[in-house]
Amino acid sequence: MTFRLLSVHAHPDDESSKGAATLARYAAEGVDVLVATCTGGERGDVLNPALDTPQTWADLPAIRRREMAAAAEILGVRQRFLGLADSGLPASGEPLLEGCFAALPLSEAAAPLVALIREFRPHVVITYDETGGYPHPDHIRTHEVTVEAFAAAADPARYPGTGEPWRPQKLYYQATLSRAWFEALHEATLAAGLESSMAEVLTELPPDKFPVTTKIRCDAYFATRDQALLAHTTQVDPAHPFFQHSREIERRVWPHEDYHRAHPTPGPLLETDLFTGLTP
Repeated sequence: MTFRLLSVHAHPDDESSKGAATLARYAAEGVDVLVATCTGGERGDVLNPALDTPQTWADLPAIRRREMAAAAEILGVRQRFLGLADSGLPASGEPLLEGCFAALPLSEAAAPLVALIREFRPHVVITYDETGGYPHPDHIRTHEVTVEAFAAAADPARYPGTGEPWRPQKLYYQATLSRAWFEALHEATLAAGLESSMAEVLTELPPDKFPVTTKIRCDAYFATRDQALLAHTTQVDPAHPFFQHSREIERRVWPHEDYHRAHPTPGPLLETDLFTGLTP
């Protein structure tokens, strides 16, 4: 028996920008890792200026699926689309599009994830905290449906017809790209006599919301993380400041990716393994 890890994300590319080195590490160590992507990202932007063309926009849904397949191969993980419609990012005050992921009733939006949990039977589930990491409606809804599915998948009375009940044992929230991470890299970059591109980000970031309960050492997979993120060619500008900081400095000052254990209630000791206390 092997451990199974499910990481739930809103759009293609989210898995590569949030916790990707963790996924690559566990996959390399023999854990069965599955990424669940709630939507196809079909209403996203094209963030790479070199690909901002009419041809790209016309074929964006198919392109994003190809990018996702390439990133999953790089990370060494499996991936499943849940088939929900991208909500886009409406302007302030604008309503959500009818039938989109964030506008569906919670039970309808969560049903595909309940079915996947009952099929895949993960021991550990990872998703976003209640803020979504940033206020995109699909990220917030991803948190909501994951919390719902995590609890409901074990209850045979809920979501009938979606497989045999299964109870995942642990639920984690992403704590990557935290203010603490940006501060540590910013200060270490300046101390090395280099120019930091993170000062502007730090003026906008609020304090970290949740305490870090779990640090996964994965610096050996930072290059894999970067390659997977760059595979999402329409979503990533290679000139973005994220790719400019020294990976050598990052490995030295922050060689891990961070998580908050949402269930069960964490104890006083810092975890260094998502599967601490579990047996396959």
